[in-house]
Amino acid sequence: MHEVSTIGSVAHVIQLAIAPVFLLTAIGTLLSVMTNRLSRIIDRARLLETRLESAPPESASDIHSHLATLSRRATLINRAITLCTVTALLVCTVIAILFLGDFLHCTITLPVAFLFIVAMLSLVLALLNFLREIFIATVNLRIGPH
Repeated sequence: MHEVSTIGSVAHVIQLAIAPVFLLTAIGTLLSVMTNRLSRIIDRARLLETRLESAPPESASDIHSHLATLSRRATLINRAITLCTVTALLVCTVIAILFLGDFLHCTITLPVAFLFIVAMLSLVLALLNFLREIFIATVNLRIGPH
């Protein structure tokens, strides 16, 4: 009889862990998008640095300005990636604590709630940094000949 209640208890913990697992999937998708943006920023910066070597002095300041903007964007997206990774680690910790709490038969409400709140704050900060990077990219968007 004890084994049946333990299996039921584990099944209940698995049900509780499903939502954070879906959250991890979403965070993974966000990380993929952000790393792709960072890769494009780095590629663009390398291209501009190559052009800078042979650029006439009058266009060098324009290239330096673009490189400064790309540097700012890279900093923001890097911060967003770091915060998303922290979020994922915190969510994984929440899942682990759910199982440990069930296994050790202890109350885990407070640590789970605290870690989840910190994870959500980290995700909010990550998304704000991501949004700031997008705003900078949009403001500096150049379409067509200049």
